[in-house]
Amino acid sequence: MNVMVRRLLMGIFLAAWGSLAHAQGVTQSTLEKIREYRAIYVGHRESAVPFSYMVGDEPMGYSIDICDRITDAIKLALNDAALRVVKVPVTSSSRFLMLQAGTVDLECGSTTNTKIRQQLVSFGLTTFVSGIKAVVRKDSPIRQISDLDGKVVVTTSGTSTERSVRNVLTMRKVSGLFKTGRSHAYSLGMVISSQADAFVIDDVLLSGMVASSAQIDKLRILDENFGYEPYSIVMRRDDPEFKRLVDQTLRGLMQSGELERIYAKWFISPIPPKGINLNLPMSDLLKALIANPNDEGN
Repeated sequence: MNVMVRRLLMGIFLAAWGSLAHAQGVTQSTLEKIREYRAIYVGHRESAVPFSYMVGDEPMGYSIDICDRITDAIKLALNDAALRVVKVPVTSSSRFLMLQAGTVDLECGSTTNTKIRQQLVSFGLTTFVSGIKAVVRKDSPIRQISDLDGKVVVTTSGTSTERSVRNVLTMRKVSGLFKTGRSHAYSLGMVISSQADAFVIDDVLLSGMVASSAQIDKLRILDENFGYEPYSIVMRRDDPEFKRLVDQTLRGLMQSGELERIYAKWFISPIPPKGINLNLPMSDLLKALIANPNDEGN
């Protein structure tokens, strides 16, 4: 069975499961579910460097380390050190449906907290703030956002980036031609192969992708930001007890300085598998959010 057919069948299955869960109503809390199954299901991304990505068969990254602290707190709260932690791959298109259906209990990737998404899922305290930037081919005449007029701009399907980019281009009276890629890697490949003029995504993801690309010498990231996006750990909506536990854990990491240590490990130190150092010191905006945490989103 090829990849496209497998994804289609999985999409149909999840949609049916999500509809059934919605129709029946969710009556079991996340902690009750975890206690019953004696397992915590953690959704992770496979190529969101350095937040959540695969090195061999192992998911790792900044968000994964944060979620490891949360799963430790869940084990403590349920007084069950033997709870299994099951890592489940999710995509930008499937992550919210899998949370709603109960397939995963936490989503630990690079997900932006927005007011629109808050109608579907619940977000923990902000753990990262990213700028939104574009990458172009090094030989491209594009130097700034205004140069995108009439150009083909690709974003990844299921992300919040396209809305942000469209808003900025509309405000600046710049007319772009939009395409979507099925994954970040596919979207970047569209630029490299000249199917698109620019790929727009969160700047840290972009830096990680470009730094690890075999085509690094052919790519250039624009200086201008399209905006800023707050990242959070994601949970099922309408489960205040579970959200309270997640937020208490995150607040503890912030107050103890542990979150800054996790940040330093992934953003200003060499990271697997190639030992690349992203050299991205913590922004003043993130420092302010650690001092005064919130889950407001944008």
